[in-house]
Amino acid sequence: MALIQSRIRIRIYPNEEQEVLINKTIGCCRFVYNKMLAERKESYESTGESISRTPAEFKEEFPFLEEVDSKALATEWVNLNKAYGNFFRDKKVGFPKFKSKKNDRKSYTTTLSKTRVFNDSRNFIKLPKIGFVKCKVHREIPSDWKIKSATISQTPTGKFYISILCEYEVEIRPIVLDRNNAIGIDYKSNGFGITSEGEILSNHRYFRENQSKLSREQRRLSRKKKNSKNFKKQRMRVALVHEHISNCRLDQAHQLSHLLAEKYDVICLEDINLQSVSQSLRLGKSTNDNGFGMFRNFLKYKMEERGKCLIYIDKWDATSTVCSECGAYHKDIVNSLKIREWTCPNCGAHHDRDINAAKNILRLGLERL
Repeated sequence: MALIQSRIRIRIYPNEEQEVLINKTIGCCRFVYNKMLAERKESYESTGESISRTPAEFKEEFPFLEEVDSKALATEWVNLNKAYGNFFRDKKVGFPKFKSKKNDRKSYTTTLSKTRVFNDSRNFIKLPKIGFVKCKVHREIPSDWKIKSATISQTPTGKFYISILCEYEVEIRPIVLDRNNAIGIDYKSNGFGITSEGEILSNHRYFRENQSKLSREQRRLSRKKKNSKNFKKQRMRVALVHEHISNCRLDQAHQLSHLLAEKYDVICLEDINLQSVSQSLRLGKSTNDNGFGMFRNFLKYKMEERGKCLIYIDKWDATSTVCSECGAYHKDIVNSLKIREWTCPNCGAHHDRDINAAKNILRLGLERL
């Protein structure tokens, strides 16, 4: 039996009073987090120990914290401890930062009732301190699933969602992996990816496809008087374009990962650092546009659920410069990204750079299987 975690995202429709309370909870969570971080920094500078009060202890000094969900405030204590732990584990993560009110990502995490989450007709969900909020359930939560937490968020376009984290046990029956039913995928910064069979995986560039529309809406926004009604309306139009791009990218990653997980028993990928690629090779816009990192995360859990194998190849393994036919190494020939096709002088095989890399990724992956 394997323990699997899954998130179910549900659109909620709070009324005006509930909307105010949700925004107040988000603000109080941010306030408590910043207060605890400030106290920890001051305590460390004066005594050498990083100590702060808990959210419950702040309520005496700030009575307005009593109005919001106490479990959401307690979660901020956990988040701050996690942020410190990540910093001391890896300094590259960076020291915990204060949360800004201007941040577009507005959310808080709490726990739901263990006895009753939805009403009888399944069109209202019960949130702590807020009560029953109208919702649209597109996917039922099985009775044997355990609800771990719930994150209530507001998008820049003003929509509200609740993301319910569930945990459940599933019996993953190990299947006999067919080495012939395997595929290697090479990352393409100017597209998405290419397989060892020569198939190009989705060449959509959603940001570039909508860039002219986004630029037009942003120009209109720049002409509006800041904080006026027309400014706020136009800012919403800009946010809607960004949301459309994000939704398209998310849908592509889900559909493609599902298709590959259903079709193949073994999938081999290169463990590439996408952040380094976007910075060092000046491919930031292309790298951020294709959503390859999100695709990898989706593919990982979908392969695990099916008892199949996802293999990562080390990023330092030579894939583009090795002939997939004879195994000869030709760094002197394939010495630039501008060279997209080349011929092996050893065996005479003509290669497309990306397809050749995908074949080598597949070969290296099967060697480690």
